[in-house]
Amino acid sequence: MNPKALSRSQKVAGLITLAAMLLAFVLDNSPALEWYQVVHHLPVMVRVGTFAIDKPLILWINDGLMVFFFLLIALELKREILEGQLSTARSIATPAFAALGGMAAPALVYVAFNAGDPMAMRGWAIPTATDTVLALTVLVLLGARVPASLKVFLTALAIFDDLGAILVIALFYTERLATPSLVMAGFGIVALIGLNVFKVTRTAAYVIVGVFLWIAVLKSGVHATLAGVAIGLAIPMKVTQNGRSFSPLRETEHQLYPWVALGVVPVFAFFNSGIVLSMPTVHALASPTSLGIVLGLLVGKQLGIFGAVWLAVKLGVAKLPDGTNWWHLYGVALVAGIGFTMSLFVAGLAFSDPEVFRSARLSVVVGSLLSAAGGVAVLRFASRKRLSAAPNEMQQAILKMKASKEA
Repeated sequence: MNPKALSRSQKVAGLITLAAMLLAFVLDNSPALEWYQVVHHLPVMVRVGTFAIDKPLILWINDGLMVFFFLLIALELKREILEGQLSTARSIATPAFAALGGMAAPALVYVAFNAGDPMAMRGWAIPTATDTVLALTVLVLLGARVPASLKVFLTALAIFDDLGAILVIALFYTERLATPSLVMAGFGIVALIGLNVFKVTRTAAYVIVGVFLWIAVLKSGVHATLAGVAIGLAIPMKVTQNGRSFSPLRETEHQLYPWVALGVVPVFAFFNSGIVLSMPTVHALASPTSLGIVLGLLVGKQLGIFGAVWLAVKLGVAKLPDGTNWWHLYGVALVAGIGFTMSLFVAGLAFSDPEVFRSARLSVVVGSLLSAAGGVAVLRFASRKRLSAAPNEMQQAILKMKASKEA
């Protein structure tokens, strides 16, 4: 996918996701609420003989459909590490520091509000995530006001952020483990490694092993979406057959991206962002849990990313993206506080109480909207400073050229 097509796709994906969020909100606060809830909790069962998986539709979406989201993350991560923006130590340093600070600071902000409440502490990871699709959509909508290098920086930051979120889910949101299912999942991973070693490119082989692995992980207590990560990492980067070299990973990523960005993420948004604006829910915004989420996204993200990059630059181990200044970095640090998709996902794992989960979702939306608005304002200001500085820079360049000719 060429850069222009990718840019358009990101813009459309972000707008569709926003439309899905808005539609869910409208339905949840209208006479259609009952219909929305019926579809939301519609029982769906798959049975083969005596084996059955029986879950409401919302869990099929969160545990099943989101596997493709995590699969795409894994493909993107592997490609960037092997050949892309994360393939050298110098290119890794700036977004790596940014992601580390951007996860640690929001978690600390949340903990500062909720340290004395063991139940509330389950939500510490909610404000640590950045929504890649929506954050990049903001930069795409700003167009030429944002340097291209800043979009590359945010993409790399989001990749590290997604990797951190995957590790957090695996380590901190795993239920009680079922040993037999874990053993079966281990066999599935070994089979995926075998497919990679022997450079198998047939999609059917990965689908069969992937379904087996997903079922095993689902029954093991580890969150089922992590099966998508294992499948993505197993797909070969390069294969040579009959004298022709091609990339199964790139082809899979290219084919999967539109389905995930235009389908999976909007569907997840529609079924997870419906919030009934009752007085208890609105009042809950003043609770420590909600304040921790809102301020974690709005304040923690910007302080963590900006502070970590500033320190890394001053230590000489990183540098600002080409053609940017500190205002650009501050603006993108604010935009990174858009934590919608992954934050809602973690909130669903953290809180089983419906009222707490509802207020957590509203807090994610509020924190993300404030971060987006602040980021847009700062980046527009940064672009004006950049444009006003451009004539002076051109004049200086002309004077230097004249001086060199006279010399």
